[in-house]
Amino acid sequence: MSVTSEIKPIIGFTCGDINGIGLELIIKVLSDNRVLDICTPVVFANNKAINFYRKTLPETNMNLAIVKDSTKINPKQINVFNCWEEEVAITPGTMNDIGGKYAVISLTTAANALKAGKIDGLVTMPIHKKNIQTSDFNYTGHTPYLKKLFELSDVVMLMVAANMKIGLLTEHLPVKDVSQVITKASIISKLNVMNQSLKKDFGITKPKIAVLGLNPHAGDEGLIGKEEIEIIKPAIIEAKQKDIFCFGPYSADAFFARGQHEKFDAVLALYHDQGLIPFKSLSLGEGINYTAGMKAVRTSPDHGTAFDIAGKGIADETSSRQALYGCIDIINNRKEFTTQRSNPLKKMSTAIVANAVDEKIIE
Repeated sequence: MSVTSEIKPIIGFTCGDINGIGLELIIKVLSDNRVLDICTPVVFANNKAINFYRKTLPETNMNLAIVKDSTKINPKQINVFNCWEEEVAITPGTMNDIGGKYAVISLTTAANALKAGKIDGLVTMPIHKKNIQTSDFNYTGHTPYLKKLFELSDVVMLMVAANMKIGLLTEHLPVKDVSQVITKASIISKLNVMNQSLKKDFGITKPKIAVLGLNPHAGDEGLIGKEEIEIIKPAIIEAKQKDIFCFGPYSADAFFARGQHEKFDAVLALYHDQGLIPFKSLSLGEGINYTAGMKAVRTSPDHGTAFDIAGKGIADETSSRQALYGCIDIINNRKEFTTQRSNPLKKMSTAIVANAVDEKIIE
């Protein structure tokens, strides 16, 4: 029987850098016993590492089931899948090779379990991009690694909050290289992934997507940059011909300052800080990162390892909790989407309601 047929989804957690705040966040989120009512958690780490951080959080209460076989997962307890057995020196707040090594072990073990269908969704804790680098693991983050593991032509790093969704055309790329990789094909590809994800993963019948410009004032009609005229606008036109409801390009500063993001279901930003600065400023600490375009579901909190506060028991678990809720919601939305596709009458009624909504947008 597939795990996706179970009432409660099985959700995996990676530990992230063991010297960062990942395990503390997991403990805080899973210490709420109500979590077991909505999912079966599996932490891919080591019980000794978890107990190390539990000592810094004396008020937490967790019952752990240690498992080494995915068929032995206990739905009534928090499961710990021991990814390693050896003693590991944990030094909170320190960036070193040990933290990177075990972050990768946790990630690769959990991701392969996700790919094999042994878990229904995955919540990844923060890793540091510097100390994970080896000859066997040379990725700039979770998203490119998962893209390669799942053999996908494209995915989108989609930042999700209650009041906005922002996808990135480029991710962890030096600013000086951004303009060189912006092409009409790459924009259309990202828009397609976002469009499909908004429908399937978030239940939006006809998504409206805004596209930001690259240059100040979106190039001012070519005065301070021609990418908008030569690349971005033609991409938007072609995407519309493919039934993607997209608009732009918009000047990024005015777009968010005027609250225009509230008129759209999602926004495509062209580089990391163009999307992440407004997202983290306006999402009120409750945003999450979602890898759109995968058959499997992966989410994460929208912050890093926070070495400066690691081991102090003061890390805010809000984003991690939202990442868990978001993972479960997307799994459920996909089931609903599949049901609608197999039930023409239900799909027709949804379309009638959607078409009754005024969808006029001022470009």
